[in-house]
Parts: sequence; C-alpha cells; structure tokens
Amino acid sequence: MLFMVIERFKDRDAKLIGERFERYGRMLPVGVAYHSSWVDAVGGRCFQIMEADRVELLTDWVGRWEDLVEFEIVPVITSAEFWSKPRAE
Repeated sequence: MLFMVIERFKDRDAKLIGERFERYGRMLPVGVAYHSSWVDAVGGRCFQIMEADRVELLTDWVGRWEDLVEFEIVPVITSAEFWSKPRAE
C-alpha cells in the first residue's frame, strides 16, 4: 500500500529535524519503503510517499519523530489505479 505522509514540523523548526536526519537517517523500520518527498516553500511541512503492507508498520517510524513532527498518514492509490476502477453511476 502507498501512503501520503504529511508531516507538520512542531514550532516550524526544521533545524532539529534536519540535524536528526543527518545523524540517524530516515530511521525506517523493516517493511517500510520511502519513495519521495517534498517540503513546502516555507519549511513548515513535508509530504512523503511511503510504502508498506499496512499502516501499522509506520507506527515505529512515527514514534522516532513524533517529538519534533505531527503526522497525518493517508492511504493513497495512483491516479491510474483510481481511474481504472469502475465507478457507480
């Protein structure tokens, strides 16, 4: 499954997040794959695409960052997958 992870930096403080990332990396648990990420222009949020068999696998990862970041995790599918499915009329 794919997940859009929206991170909101607490106190808009990207410096501490960057320092931890430089020191320890992304700190993903086994079974979670990182695909790509984007940071908003003001540096207050990060948007990431992650992949895991189930959302619960992201729990350990969130726990490693939740002192600095608030998380919203949204299951997503690709546009192609969405539009290939039949729609109710």
